Order: sequence, then structure tokens, then C-alpha cells
Amino acid sequence: MLNLPPFAHCNLLTLRPSGSGVAPFFPVPTTPAGTHLPFHLFLFCTRTTLLIPIALAYFLVFSWLPIGSLGKKAVLWLILGIPGIWWIDIQVDGVKRGSLAKQHSSRVPQPGSIIASSFTSPIDALYLAAIFDPIFTASFPNTRKVQRISLLDAMLGALLPPQTSPPPNAQLLDLSSLLAQNPDRCVVVFPETTTTNGRGILPFSPSLLSAPPKAKIFPVSLRYTPADITTPLPHTYFSFLWNLCSKPTHCIRVRIAECTYNVSASPSSPPHRTLESVRRNSYETNFLDVLAEQDLQRTGADVDADEMDGLEAEERKVLDRIAEALARLGRVKRVGLGVDEKIGFVRAWTRKKR
Repeated sequence: MLNLPPFAHCNLLTLRPSGSGVAPFFPVPTTPAGTHLPFHLFLFCTRTTLLIPIALAYFLVFSWLPIGSLGKKAVLWLILGIPGIWWIDIQVDGVKRGSLAKQHSSRVPQPGSIIASSFTSPIDALYLAAIFDPIFTASFPNTRKVQRISLLDAMLGALLPPQTSPPPNAQLLDLSSLLAQNPDRCVVVFPETTTTNGRGILPFSPSLLSAPPKAKIFPVSLRYTPADITTPLPHTYFSFLWNLCSKPTHCIRVRIAECTYNVSASPSSPPHRTLESVRRNSYETNFLDVLAEQDLQRTGADVDADEMDGLEAEERKVLDRIAEALARLGRVKRVGLGVDEKIGFVRAWTRKKR
């Protein structure tokens, strides 16, 4: 993993590690339309005229009607097809191209499993809903519990600022309880908690550690061509809609890794310790230790990650295994920039634009 100093001590240029080229929060530039601008304007006007009414009809009417999973998926595929998302390249680890239907169904997410998805665009949630009809959740950096959200909330979450903590009235639950309540559905988790431009994998939320030990966790990477429909910056509604509807076609590159398990949740594993419980134990820390730890967090000094986030070594391995799989599937690197750094970047980017 690339460990970087906190954003508070750097500027827009130093957000990219020397020699790595990894800058996960910069927007992907759009290719200038040039002499083709009238054609792009025609596509944009034609498609938005169809897309907006159908999307509103789905989220306001069809999603509440008992039309069944197939009926809802048909409308979602129509929403995907209108802006030109026609070509989808799917590849599953261990399965030859063109033989997915003939191979073991256990290699793809099924009811009762968890999808640990990359998070780059509102299209992520839309595509996953059209394929798997899952339950969507929102993860947060400092809690193992998740918030159940709707498809619309998951899509809007890709266009909203990152959150460091759950909303005040959020109903949180762990993944084990969510799967037990919905055994006929799979669950989507966005462990990075906020969007990137698809060029790096951010540090994970510990929410995946609340998964039951027997639940299959499938890392799923989604990448787009052109890549300018990613939304690493919040509130980019018009630019996203323009990039989505003004291009002739879009391609989604979907990669599904072999399933993994939360082995840290097995009965033989020691119970996890949160940072708060460590601090309450006077035999392990005292007031001066807490002050020193807070000072290290402010100055960005290098510390042991397990000590700082309260994770056991086995729990850290579970998250690392999934993060490495997502990085491999997306052919990108893991970076040490998280939600706090993105908040600082967005603030600096906004000041720069002014």
C-alpha cells in the first residue's frame, strides 16, 4: 500500500505519490467534442428526453409496485441502454470466456452472499441492481455496522460528499443480521465508502468484518470506457449527465474475483478489540498515551495500522485480501488516501476553481 501524509500537509500536486501516477480524486478529463459537438448535443438532448422520464417513472412508481424482480430488471436495463451502455465485458476468475453459463454458479454472487464492489460512479449501483437485484448498504470509516439504503440512495451517494460518520438518525446493523433477515438476496458493500476515479483502491471500512464466517464475499471491479463517467468529485450532476448521454456508446468492464470468507469471524478467532475498548483498559494505556496517539494522528507520523484502528491481525488480513483482489481486478494500486484526505482535496479543489 502507498502510504501518504495527510492531505492537511500537502497541496493538490502532492496528492500524487512520486513516480506512482496514482491520483484517485482528480476528475477524468473529457475528450473535446470539436467539430462533432452538434452530434453530441443531438445525442444528449434525445437521450435525456427519454432517460429522465423513464428513470423518474421507475423510482417513483415501478420500484414500489409488485412487478417482480424480472420486471424491475427490465426497466433498469432500459435505463442502462438509453445512454448507450450496450457493451459489457464480464470475466470471472477461473472461468473461460463464453462459458460462464456452463460453469459453476458458485463462482458468481448468489443469494446469501456479499458483493464487495469498487465505487467510482452512479452506474455501479445501477448495473449491480440490473444483474443481481441486491440490497445496497452504506459503509462508514469508523464502524463495522452498515446502513441499508435504496438503489437511488446508492446512486446519489456517488455524487454526494464523503461522510466520516453515519447520519444522526441512521439505522445501523451488521452484515450478519442483514443477511439473516434477507436470505433470498445478496448484499452490496462499497468498502471504500467514497468514490474515486478508478485509478486506486482506498483504505477499507471495517464493515466487511461484520459478515458471517460462512458468507461468500465476492470482490467485484467495475471500470468504464470512456472513464469520464466516474464521479470522484461531489455535486458533478450536469457533467456526469453530459458525459453519460452525449457519447455514442459506453463499455463496462466487469471483473469478479473468487469468493473469500471472513475467517476472523469464525469461533476459533479471538474477539476483536475496538480502539475505544483499548483506551478504556488502564493496564494497556493511560492519559498520556491517548494524548500521544492524538498527536501522532495530527502530525501524520507513521504508526502501526492495527494499533490505530483496533483491528486484530487476522481481521487486517481479511480486509487486505479483498482490497488486493479489487486492485488486481482493476489493474490499479492501493493507496493510503481515505475519506479525510478526500474531504480536504474537495475543499482545496473548490477553492482553486473559484
